[in-house]
This record gives sequence, C-alpha cells and structure tokens, in this order.
Amino acid sequence: MKILTFTTLYPNHIQPRHGIFVEQRLRHLLQQQPVTAKVVAPVPWFPFKSERFGAYSDYARIAVQEQRHGIEVYHPRYLVIPKIGMTVSPLLLAMACLPFLKKLIADGYDFDVLDAHYFYPDGVAAAWLAKKLGKPLVITARGTDIHLIPQYKLPRKMILWGASKANRVVSVCDALRDEMIRLGVSPEKIITLRNGVDLQMFCLKDKSVIRRELGLNKPTLLSVGHLIELKGHHLVIEALLQLPDFECLIVGSGEESPSLRRQAEAAGLSKRVRFLGTLTQQQLAEIYNAADALVLASSREGWANVLLEAMACGTPVVATAIWGTPEVVRSPEAGVLVNARSADGIAQGVKALFANYPDRQATRRYAEKFSWDETVAGVYDALTKSLVN
Repeated sequence: MKILTFTTLYPNHIQPRHGIFVEQRLRHLLQQQPVTAKVVAPVPWFPFKSERFGAYSDYARIAVQEQRHGIEVYHPRYLVIPKIGMTVSPLLLAMACLPFLKKLIADGYDFDVLDAHYFYPDGVAAAWLAKKLGKPLVITARGTDIHLIPQYKLPRKMILWGASKANRVVSVCDALRDEMIRLGVSPEKIITLRNGVDLQMFCLKDKSVIRRELGLNKPTLLSVGHLIELKGHHLVIEALLQLPDFECLIVGSGEESPSLRRQAEAAGLSKRVRFLGTLTQQQLAEIYNAADALVLASSREGWANVLLEAMACGTPVVATAIWGTPEVVRSPEAGVLVNARSADGIAQGVKALFANYPDRQATRRYAEKFSWDETVAGVYDALTKSLVN
C-alpha cells in the first residue's frame, strides 16, 4: 500500500520536535506493515530568513525537500493571512498543495490513500484534496483541533464537513472520540488508536551517572514542552516555592522563554531552575532518566507523548487530569493526577508522589504496555478498509 501523509505537524531540520508524534507513528507503521510512504508537510510562506524575525524566519529556512529516517518529506509553501487566516486557511492550504500532489502523482507516486493528521486546517484541506484527486482519506484527530477550534462556528462546520468526507477518523484518546461524537461526527467512523512510545529510544539508563554529569544534587522535577502558556511551565516554577528541597529542569523553546526566566529570577529560584532549550530525542532520553518526576501542567492535551516517554525511562509523572491524560496515568506506578491546575495543586501532587514513590522498574513495566504494535496494526487496518469504502 502506498500512502501519502499530509500534515502541517511534522518534524523538520529546523523544528526537530514539531509534530514528532506523527513521525513516530509513521516510522513504526513502515517498520511493521507492508506500506510505503511519502510525507507532504506544508509550511507557511515567509520571505525572510533573518533570525531577527523570530519564529517566522524558521519557516523560510525550512528546506523544500528533505529525507528523515529514510522517508521523503516535502514542504510546499502556503499563504497564511493574519487576522482572517483562521477561516480561509483550509482553502489556502488545499489550493497551494493541489498542484504539488498532482505533480507527485504524475512523477510516479500514485498513492492509494491520503493519511491526514490534525483536523483543522489540515484535515479539512485533505478532504478537499481527496475529493479532487479521487482518493480515500483517513484523518487523525490530535487534540486542540477538536477540543478548542470547534468553539468557532465556521471552523466547526468545516471540521464536520471534513469528517463526513473521510473514510475513517482516528482519535488518539477516548476523550477526543467522545467530543467528536458530541460535535456530530458519526460514531461508526471513529476508532481510538492511542499514541505509543519508542521503548528502544526511551529506556532505563544509569541514573546516578547522568545526574552526576549534570550536577544534579536535589530531587529533580522536569517540565517538557513548548514554552507557551498552555503547557503550564509557569505553574511548575511557582510550585517550587512550596517545594524548597526540589530543583527543576525545563526543556523547550518558545515565546514565553523570557518571561519564565524573569519569573524564576524574581522568585529567587534562579539557582533551582535550569532552562535546557530544545533537545534531540536522544538527549531527552538522558534527561528523563536524570529526573525524579516529570511534571505536565497543561491546560489542553490530546495524548501527551512526554508522559509515556518519561515512564519508559523509569520516571513517574505528576500531570493535570485533562482530556486524554487520565487514560495514560492509570496506576500509582505511572504517577499522580492533579485535578486543580494551579501551583498549589502541582505542589500537592509532587508531595503525594514522593510520599509513595514507585520503583523505577515498575514504572518502566507500566510504559511497556504502550508499545506501538497494537496502534500501528489498527492504523493499517483503518487505511486498508478505507480502500474499499
């Protein structure tokens, strides 16, 4: 089977962790099933590469074509219009990519099925492209595309239209599936196939050696993700005021980096908060092993990969009980759920975890239940069935 993965959420040489969960699923699918694939991962058009333009310049510096882990990845450009962009993005995305997909087919890659990720604008654009090209379509819902964007009337209508045109709809957790049904997506179309974890990449290592190399001397919390409000790094920093014996590592980059650094300094926590920036998967596996707990203080998550990555390294978690997270953290070996998304709630969650701290091997064994095998078998089945109806 030839598939074309279509999504704006895919890693590239400039943004190596952007949409890493989509790449991971595709890689495991290719390893385990009789599938070949190419990826079309469009990026917004921007004319200037100078770093003084901040994150926008990243788009300009992304190569038009690259190869990642043996997979051909294309990055066609599409126009993004400020302010009104949300409502016209699906159309602009689809119109920009249609000539590219036609050329891909003409050049010999006549794919069997379109594998789209993230419902808006990606899934809506993919539905239009699939109709134009006469291809079956599978759309995977990921998180904010279902529990945030449908708050807007026109995008909600377009999401429902896209779902109606899809042969199959995949949800990464039951919470998202339930929300899609509530919005009006046909239950018969939706299957839940949660993300897995790479158990070879994320594994137990010598904790004491890594901690010594990093100069860690206190119980260590870890907060991983884009440095934006919804990830809640600011709450983790604030929680340290109630946890005087702990230090914290923060991994990621983003618009809130300056304010988070100022927050730590103003609170007198500069010596207990260390910002590590963006790390590779290999580097992140080392940090997971060094930490004593991963703290995820997000306000929104579909299925947070960082939770299973940490557990696979023997590190339990403290996480806000939102959307798919309670489906990941389901036993004491996994960690503790926090109902109140606040600094106080996080501090209490950390104290509860350390009052009954699980064995590292037990946490690892829990993560081993979430290999990619079952998920990719389900993905292959969904893609195959899309070919016949």
